[in-house]
Amino acid sequence: MSKPLNLLWLQSGGCGGCTLSLLNADYSHLFDTLAGFGIHLIWHPSLSEQSADEAKKIIDDCLNGSTQLDILCLEGAVLQGPYATGGYHRTTTGETMMNLVKRLAQVSRFTVAVGSCAAFGGITAGGCNPTDACGLQFDVDTLGGLLGNDYRAQSGLPVINIAGCPTHPNWVIETLAAISSGLLTESMLDAFQRPRLYADHLVHHGCTRNEYYEFKASAHKPSDLGCLMENLGCKGTQAHADCNIRLWNGEGSCTRGGYTCIACTDPGFEEPGHPFLETPKIAGIPIGLPADMPKAWFVALAALSKSATPKRVKENAQADHQVVAPTVKRVHRK
Repeated sequence: MSKPLNLLWLQSGGCGGCTLSLLNADYSHLFDTLAGFGIHLIWHPSLSEQSADEAKKIIDDCLNGSTQLDILCLEGAVLQGPYATGGYHRTTTGETMMNLVKRLAQVSRFTVAVGSCAAFGGITAGGCNPTDACGLQFDVDTLGGLLGNDYRAQSGLPVINIAGCPTHPNWVIETLAAISSGLLTESMLDAFQRPRLYADHLVHHGCTRNEYYEFKASAHKPSDLGCLMENLGCKGTQAHADCNIRLWNGEGSCTRGGYTCIACTDPGFEEPGHPFLETPKIAGIPIGLPADMPKAWFVALAALSKSATPKRVKENAQADHQVVAPTVKRVHRK
């Protein structure tokens, strides 16, 4: 039997939400689940019991080669400020987290960014970005970040970006399982180095509001049942994730809860240039059109769809509960 892979998890500039999400995975016990996939979590700052001195020894052993570091997971953005010193975030020994992550990334077989902050900068890099926060290998949507364009872990792979704010727990578990089984190759990552196991889908896929989308029967306020794209800023037709196929906690998603998709798996989602619950338009046409959809086609299809909207769909779209049930066809009896 092969030795388990050693996983070291660090937290940098973020809220810890990806760890909280991970604890809600569809498994009874996180440590046992990872062990079942051949992964040994040697240290996690929020979940492990070791003292500070013991944790330091674990990290030092990874750096000097006494302990094989197979998977380095970083949650949260890297804080490069002030003036590229990394001084805004230091460890208990005084070393900057920026420098520690750089050193660990050089000896790790796989380097994984958990969440959009670690991948692209995320919420931590929002606004004027006073801490100069960035992702491990991306600064928003531009390659580079902390480790640079050409960085490769010991396995030969670039940083694996499990983007999301927070990440779906199963995206993390399945990505780590694919690494452990030797099945994760660079071809399984998309252009932003996100695992294609979830990034090759759109949030739109499986959305319970799809009938309203097809007829362009739109919600006008968050509690309405209709499509959230036209008026309430939903980016589900553009956002790369399988949230409505792989439900959260087995039963929910943002759109199923009545909230618009803000495309939190995409770089720069935190700065859309408009309020999250508004859809910017030009001449009444949403600026953000569905992925792969030419504007002329959308305009033509939208006009045709609205003219054919059934009364049931139109009335239900602007209500907070179903007010008109689908028609039941007559039963023909002999």
